[in-house]
Amino acid sequence: MITKADKIGFIGTGVMGTKMALNLLQTGYSLAIFTRTKAKAEPLIEAGAEWKASVTELAKSAKVIITMVGYPHDVEEVYFGEGGLLQNVKQGTYLIDMTTSKPSLAAKIADMAKANNCYALDAPVSGGDIGAKNGTLTIMAGGEKQVYEDVLELLKAMGENIILQGDAGAGQHTKLANQITIASNMIGVCEAIAYALKAGLNPERVLDSITAGAAGSWSLSNLAPRMIQGDYEPGFYVKHFIKDMKIALESAEELGLSTPGLSLSLKLYQEMEEQGEANSGTQALIKLFTV
Repeated sequence: MITKADKIGFIGTGVMGTKMALNLLQTGYSLAIFTRTKAKAEPLIEAGAEWKASVTELAKSAKVIITMVGYPHDVEEVYFGEGGLLQNVKQGTYLIDMTTSKPSLAAKIADMAKANNCYALDAPVSGGDIGAKNGTLTIMAGGEKQVYEDVLELLKAMGENIILQGDAGAGQHTKLANQITIASNMIGVCEAIAYALKAGLNPERVLDSITAGAAGSWSLSNLAPRMIQGDYEPGFYVKHFIKDMKIALESAEELGLSTPGLSLSLKLYQEMEEQGEANSGTQALIKLFTV
């Protein structure tokens, strides 16, 4: 079992990662961090995190290493690249990838970790920047039950709804199901707001009614108000949602599953990206419906 006496390594301090790492520090864990741009890690360094100059250096110093990077190719580089984790971790190290990535990559990491006498868990998250800040993320885990139980208290510093879904890759499959749900839901949220505006209604008052009923969803409660206020700051980037949807679409095709809602949402978000909105929050989709 992992305790607060164990050094925790954290790689990736973006919008989500910084808040997640800060919660670990505030809960009393000893944290070492690495990110390609040290300046982005300054808030964590000021909060007490120890800076490591490379993945290799961090790998040799931590009992648990959490990765929260951008894309599957970033995961590949961190774990399998020159100077990567799997070449440099000590035996008995726990590796937790919280990036939304490919289920097959999660299984590959688990296999390589086991060959190196280490332990791996894929544990992608949902809840956006709000959940990351408040430590209320949903964490979807895949891996061996004992490994999950060993790191559960650590995960509780970052999330509340934490469930082991199955073997390696199951966490990623669950996160893709989550993103498929959100993809179609975001279209509905945008259409509802656009309709309310066109009908001459007060959209905030409309939200007061419909968020409490059968139409209620996290996106409706948390992102629709941002849409109405014209707040497009990223809790979750358009470019990262596109990445997730592409992985989900690829996985669905491999399973022989048709996902027309997902396909439409991907098309609309790609249109947003082409209009220069890649670094906006996903709620910027409303712009396509209210021009």
